[in-house]
Order: sequence, then structure tokens, then C-alpha cells
Amino acid sequence: MAVAPIIVHPPLGTGGRRVTVRGQILGLAYTDGDVVEFLHCAGLPDREDLLDDSLWVQWRGGRPHHYEAA
Repeated sequence: MAVAPIIVHPPLGTGGRRVTVRGQILGLAYTDGDVVEFLHCAGLPDREDLLDDSLWVQWRGGRPHHYEAA
């Protein structure tokens, strides 16, 4: 199975989640809106519903859509 191109990494101890596309760091997200903005800036589809599409986005560690420190 192919790995989704967008990875939302586990929450950091200080809060926020690193977002990468094919290994390139786009930034540190604190909300779904941040992730959508990173996708827009990277020239990818910037729809919030894309965040629940496992073909596009893989959420690692923690619950999807939660950005607080564990």
C-alpha cells in the first residue's frame, strides 16, 4: 500500500503538529486551517475535507484533528 503524500505527525510536547509532504516540512500546524493553508501554499488541493481522505493524508500519533500536547 502506498503511503499518503501528506503526513500530519504526532503532537509535540509544546502543542502543534509538524506537517510534511513527501518528506518536505511545510510547517507546524495548530489547527486544521493551518494544514489547509500549508497545502494551498504547496500547490496541493486545499480542501478541509481532504484531511479525512486516507489516500491523501496520514495522521500519525494522537487523534486526527487534535493539535494539543499529549
